[in-house]
Amino acid sequence: MIGIKIDLRSDTVTKPTAGMLEAMMTAKVGDDVFGEDETVHQLETKLAATFNMEAGLFCPSGTMTNQIAIKCFTQPMDEVICDQTAHVYRYEGGGIAYHSMASVRLLNGPRGIITPEMIEPEINDDNIHYPNSSLVVLENTVNKGGGACYHLAQIEPIHTLCNIKGLKLHLDGARIFNALVATGNSPKHYGQYFDGISVCLSKGLGAPVGSVLLGSKEMIRKAVKIRKAFGGGMRQAGFLAAAGIYALDHHVQRLSIDHDHAKSLSAALKQVNYVVSVMPVATNIVIFEVAAGFKAENIVHLLAEKGIACNTFGPATVRMVTHLDLSSEMIDRAIEIILHLHPSAHK
Repeated sequence: MIGIKIDLRSDTVTKPTAGMLEAMMTAKVGDDVFGEDETVHQLETKLAATFNMEAGLFCPSGTMTNQIAIKCFTQPMDEVICDQTAHVYRYEGGGIAYHSMASVRLLNGPRGIITPEMIEPEINDDNIHYPNSSLVVLENTVNKGGGACYHLAQIEPIHTLCNIKGLKLHLDGARIFNALVATGNSPKHYGQYFDGISVCLSKGLGAPVGSVLLGSKEMIRKAVKIRKAFGGGMRQAGFLAAAGIYALDHHVQRLSIDHDHAKSLSAALKQVNYVVSVMPVATNIVIFEVAAGFKAENIVHLLAEKGIACNTFGPATVRMVTHLDLSSEMIDRAIEIILHLHPSAHK
């Protein structure tokens, strides 16, 4: 993107820091398909312990960890329950149908946050006409919900319901550390509520590649074989795993800076005439709706001309995401551009 200096498209655009590059270049590696890469093993063990889970599996992407989990927890003709905004449904290429041959029951939670009261009526009875309800998937934070996040107090009753009804519970933790920093919850408590957790390293934490799937030892043994069938077996993957370890050690607590930056952008957007509303900012995602007469794609184009990259997120919505490659000076400059942008309305 020539001319773009302030990249707010996503927190996936970050580059490794000098310290992360050093950790990558000095990593001890082996063939991970043979189980011989000690740095990969260290990352998997570290994250499993962090979330009080038995085992972990390093994969190239969060889409892969989510789809492996869904395949582990379902059989063909089963049904997955999730919100209609869920990444596993909207942005993973139809993988639930393609890989697991399962259908999806969609809920409509406020900002993507679903509750036991929404879930229970959608759990199918044992009836020859219905798919078997076998899995509930939560997303934390909710991308389409503007970074809204679950508190553990909201997760516990969903876990209880799933236990009573015999369903598995998986967490798409694409930005789980953003949620933990925002809520003050401890990751140690997550293991008791979820059968599977996907932890992404390449978003807010700033690693270049990778997610880790967490679960029981039995589930991860199954997941290893599914990963192989998906083409996700990697060899000297420790170079990538080292970046993840560095990110966990150095980039978690600083996420609060990204959250503050997002709130500052939100405050500026609320002051301009071309924005009609901004979703409440909980973490590092800002989603705003353009006012009547303006076009989201036009706003994005004009911001790009001024040096800000962001994305349309619907016909009338725009998304901005803060991350560790954005300094306070860059955010101040972005705010100045937002406040002085004068797009033309098209009635």
